[in-house]
Amino acid sequence: MNKIRVLITDDQTVVREGLAAILANYPDIEVIGQASDGIQAMEIIKQSKPDVVLLDLVMPNQDGLATIPKIKETAPNTRILVVTGYAENDMVYQAIKAGALGYILKDATRDQLLQAIRDVAQGRASLQPSIAVKLIQEINHPSESHYTEDPLTRRELDTIRLIARGLSNQEIAAELVVNERTIAKYVSSILDKLHLANRTQAALYALREGISELTND
Repeated sequence: MNKIRVLITDDQTVVREGLAAILANYPDIEVIGQASDGIQAMEIIKQSKPDVVLLDLVMPNQDGLATIPKIKETAPNTRILVVTGYAENDMVYQAIKAGALGYILKDATRDQLLQAIRDVAQGRASLQPSIAVKLIQEINHPSESHYTEDPLTRRELDTIRLIARGLSNQEIAAELVVNERTIAKYVSSILDKLHLANRTQAALYALREGISELTND
């Protein structure tokens, strides 16, 4: 079994050590390092390329929001799970928009944390229920941005709905009864038409435009 290699990034020692102690109990997860700020995290990421980074947002020297795009550039296969005490709508939206795949609060349960790590490691978006509500509130504000004059095809609409449900390309392919390469083309076309950077932004677009609804399944 391949372990999920995790880097914990938080400026509070007690938080880092507490998370490391929790994760040490699970054989499918390995903590490969700890960092106290974004700068230190980037040094470890460049060397170790972890699968998942647990990232606080408010830290000295280099905060989480500034670190997210640097991680995406340096280690595009590393997934980012924000673990923070801040639940403000704009911070949630900025973190997801920058490239974080998950967002949970420090008061999350152990089960929520573990599920979020495992989901994010598999490329699935993971939002704590209270955070999902805040994100919906934020993206429901009318936007003046005009994404595209080139409408999505029926198959692309089907694909973006399933992206918003957190399905991988393989799972979408099975759902739509096509091969995975075809789904990759649909996803690429969706991102191109909507001028979006990644699947997370596509999911947010689908939710905001009413193409898909957030579900608890």
